[in-house]
Amino acid sequence: MSDKQRSDIQYPIKQKLLTLVLVALIPLVIITVYLIFSLLNYSRSYEEIVSNMTIANKYNIFFKEDMDESLYKLTVGYVTFDTIDEDDSLKNPYTTINEMRTDLSRLLDETDGSSRDWLMSLLRNLQTLEMKTDTIKENLEAGEHYDENMQMLDNDIYILTDLIEEDIQHFIYYQTKDIENLQNQLHERVYRFIVFWGVVSAVIVLMTFVMAIFMVKDITKPIKELCDVTDKIASGDFESRAHISTDDEIMILANSVNDMSEHLEVMVDTIKEDEAKMRNAELRLLQEQINPHFLYNTLDTIVWLIESNKSQEAIDVVMSLSEFFRLVLSHGRELITIREEEQHIRSYLDIQKVRYKDILEYEIDINKDIYEYIILKMTLQPIVENSLYHGIKYKRAKGVIRVSGNKYDDRIILKVEDDGVGMDEDTLNKLREEMTTPCKDTKTGFGLANVNERIKMHFGPDFGMEIDSQKDKGTVITITIPAIQKEATEEKADA
Repeated sequence: MSDKQRSDIQYPIKQKLLTLVLVALIPLVIITVYLIFSLLNYSRSYEEIVSNMTIANKYNIFFKEDMDESLYKLTVGYVTFDTIDEDDSLKNPYTTINEMRTDLSRLLDETDGSSRDWLMSLLRNLQTLEMKTDTIKENLEAGEHYDENMQMLDNDIYILTDLIEEDIQHFIYYQTKDIENLQNQLHERVYRFIVFWGVVSAVIVLMTFVMAIFMVKDITKPIKELCDVTDKIASGDFESRAHISTDDEIMILANSVNDMSEHLEVMVDTIKEDEAKMRNAELRLLQEQINPHFLYNTLDTIVWLIESNKSQEAIDVVMSLSEFFRLVLSHGRELITIREEEQHIRSYLDIQKVRYKDILEYEIDINKDIYEYIILKMTLQPIVENSLYHGIKYKRAKGVIRVSGNKYDDRIILKVEDDGVGMDEDTLNKLREEMTTPCKDTKTGFGLANVNERIKMHFGPDFGMEIDSQKDKGTVITITIPAIQKEATEEKADA
């Protein structure tokens, strides 16, 4: 799957889970808002009624008493309308009337039903009371009509204040009824809310449960299929593929697993091919080492030594030959220690030195610290053989083959040098090209190409061989391998 296709998938699993949460959450939020709104509305209505009753109670307690006392004292001349405000125990009737009218007018805008009717009756009686008060004031200002004022006080004022007090009590009564109605409404709403909430909860639970079943199925089914595919891949079936088209993160994972399986299949095929090449290369190299000419020549040398009564030298050659073939076979192992590889080339050179004692000398200077590091068997011997037959032998004079080795950081560098005939630049370039060609396709320099190919196949492309040479001065072949100790390979094999 390309990066663009990955970016086109906007995490649907997250969206599915968010949808599931919203299905359960949104109704809860709506119901909670409705409940809060209802409670606030009930609280506001309750506070308005309580406030109205508080105002009404204020006048219910003091209005009649204040009005009756004030008007009586005004009528008998105890105080006048001009001096009544100076008496702290009395209140101007006009002030009381105006305050009450103001409060009742405000209450009129906030009430309805029977309470409103009694408020209107209150305002009418209050208006009549004000008119009667005006008459008393006019009579008092005229200085006469005492009897008329007293009669009006008894027959009109007291009756009107009684009516007003009664109206206030009726208003309070109906406000109390409003509170009772409000409580009944609240109880009814609570009951309806409980029923409604029960139904909604059942629906939400059912919807959430059904959605969860489908959602879990949508998620777990492809995951199970993906698990089955990964199990097959783990068991070695790299042709298995996950066929998932959910258009979500699981599809991304499935495509990644398919890509991995495909890459593993290619890698396994490549490894099998490389192993086959390695086996073929080793077999061909082994055949090269056990070639009849080398064996015949060595046996001829042994016979010649015996006939010359050089039995000890003959024994040494036989021992060297035995050691040579023992290390060639190595019990089928691909990797041996550098110590064993040194013994291998030493056996080979000891045998060849008997045959070419007039022209061959050799020096082996491999650091003993790297003896227990591993190397592919038959790495140095083909190079030493190449130095002998193509370098020293054509020199027509004594030559020296030097083998050295040391460790540098995490690499081991081995060198095979000779002071033989060397080669010109063109020949060197051709040989370098042959070394990079698969050994099965080489025409010359099979041994070098074989060793180089085996090193690269086993240790990787960063390792291998390099060759440098100068005409009539000699040749240097450098081998680079990773520094891997024998214990590490044994632990890996055991694991």
